[in-house]
Amino acid sequence: MTSILTNIAAMSALQTLRTIGSSMEDTQGRVSSGLRVGEASDNAAYWSIATTMRSDNMALSAVSDALGLGASKVDTAYAGMESAIEVVKEIKAKLVTATEEGVDKNKVQEEITQLQAQLMSIAESASFSGENWIAGDAADVTVVSGFVRDANNAVSVKTTTYSLTDTADGTLLFGGDGAGGINQATGILGTSGGATIGVSVYELNISTFEGAEMAEALTLVDEALAAMTSAGAELGSISMRIELQEDFANKLSDSLDSGIGRLVDADMNEESTRLKALQTQQQLAVQSLSIANSSSEVILSLFR
Repeated sequence: MTSILTNIAAMSALQTLRTIGSSMEDTQGRVSSGLRVGEASDNAAYWSIATTMRSDNMALSAVSDALGLGASKVDTAYAGMESAIEVVKEIKAKLVTATEEGVDKNKVQEEITQLQAQLMSIAESASFSGENWIAGDAADVTVVSGFVRDANNAVSVKTTTYSLTDTADGTLLFGGDGAGGINQATGILGTSGGATIGVSVYELNISTFEGAEMAEALTLVDEALAAMTSAGAELGSISMRIELQEDFANKLSDSLDSGIGRLVDADMNEESTRLKALQTQQQLAVQSLSIANSSSEVILSLFR
């Protein structure tokens, strides 16, 4: 039956055109955003997982920055400790020289005094972002070493602790005075030692020392070297761990990005092909609607 009130063919063509238009809108959204799951309505499960993974990745990026800051602190302390070790080695060599017969101990002491001043200069300058890990008050300091999401979906930031101790066998070259300054009478180089000489490496003066005192001074310096080497080794191990964690964090971030992409990224080759097909279908649907609407005009010819 042909009716001028109800054009079933036009209604059908219009419905098809609307469906194609809706599909085109979705496809164009994927092409413009690059995402096939851009919001929860697209795929609630994948959207939820991707959102959580993105938040973890942002936290991981912050952890990477913190790792870089921690690495700088550790590297600065290690560089200072390494330089101080070289200076104390020089002092040890000067002491050995001074034990030889006929050597002017006053002249040797002049060199040692300059080396002692260099030790203080190193201790004072080995600071990063206001923190000095080889000279200052005894304390426990921490550096960020990781970010973890456990099996219960709880997140936490992991840290590594390094103890700053101001004893003769500790980790500080010089201790602190409690007011942000340096106490020259504490720490590896500031603590007095030796049963006879009763002085520290920093205060050592061999001008009047004889055989037994020279031997005691040599032992004092050698023990200080052992403590400094131990502290340097601990700093080096922390630096190595941070470096490994930085490398792991970068790889983990790339892995998270890749995993998110697999869940929500659109296949641009597929989407561009689909868009081209929908554009063709849209053109055909418009033509079909035009033909369906023109059928009413045929009825008019019957009344001529």
